Amino acid sequence: FPYPQVMFTACELGVFDLLLESHEPLSADAIAAHLGTSTTGMERLLDACVGLKLLAVELTQEGALYRNTEISNIYLTKSSPKSQYHIMMYYSKTVYLCWHYLADAVREGRNQYERAFGISSKDPFGAMYRSEEEMLKFMAGQNSVWSICGRDVLAAFDLSSFRQICDLGGGGGALARECVSLYPNSTVTIYDLPKVVQVAKEQFVPPEEHRIAFHEGDFFNDSIPEAELYILSKILHDWDDDKCRQLLAKVHKACKPGGAVLVVESLLNEDKSGPLETQLYSMNMLVQTEGKERRAAEYSKLLEASGFGEVQVKRTGKLYDAVLGRK
Repeated sequence: FPYPQVMFTACELGVFDLLLESHEPLSADAIAAHLGTSTTGMERLLDACVGLKLLAVELTQEGALYRNTEISNIYLTKSSPKSQYHIMMYYSKTVYLCWHYLADAVREGRNQYERAFGISSKDPFGAMYRSEEEMLKFMAGQNSVWSICGRDVLAAFDLSSFRQICDLGGGGGALARECVSLYPNSTVTIYDLPKVVQVAKEQFVPPEEHRIAFHEGDFFNDSIPEAELYILSKILHDWDDDKCRQLLAKVHKACKPGGAVLVVESLLNEDKSGPLETQLYSMNMLVQTEGKERRAAEYSKLLEASGFGEVQVKRTGKLYDAVLGRK
């Protein structure tokens, strides 16, 4: 249980950033002085990070000197292209507060925003985007995930024949940017709520990226624009089966003949034996959303019930997998 909190705290205090910028190992005293903490507290935090293989330590005549490992340089420093800092902070400040009420979520079968933050849990994304700061934190966190996993799921199938792509719930646009990089002849329209689109334009997608456009709307209540390929990345796991069928039926209706839908999710094993990460994600869906993680067969069934056929599944060997259904 304490392992993630050690990592979260070191990220929040700026330990990994300081050690990257210093270009040399530092003592606990020096790190504490730079970051404005107690030496005793910092030394214990640093030693715990050594135990977690996030830092390395060297004992010298002057005392213990600490430096980043390759993992922390790549994933836990803010300046790295593959930084996971923002998703770490989102989990630390938001997700873990919901997990505190996991027993209540299991008893009631619903998310725990009301207990954790004192706001209605009836609209999960209304709760998730309860402030601009919280929405920005969530969007930045999701972007950091796709900096690692985006190319794997987009390359799972050859999508080069699809020129007109719609990324439903595309948020901060990291997956869309990976898509136009991998398939330079394509254009991607990010479809999301108006306030999400505004932030994405202002802070995440540069205006010179002309292959990415935006469409404002609520995909449950508003029309979906016509496209050849729809990407639903980490969308269906937010909702129950009825809502998934409702959304997929709208996608099928809007989809051009010969088009397809790409579902990107973390897939459970068919025998329910794992993977552990996906099983834990499903618990997170319980405390935060209305949905759950599913097996490939369950997604295939949802796609086929909505009119899609020739369903194919590709496991990437990473956190997220790909399911393609054709119209």
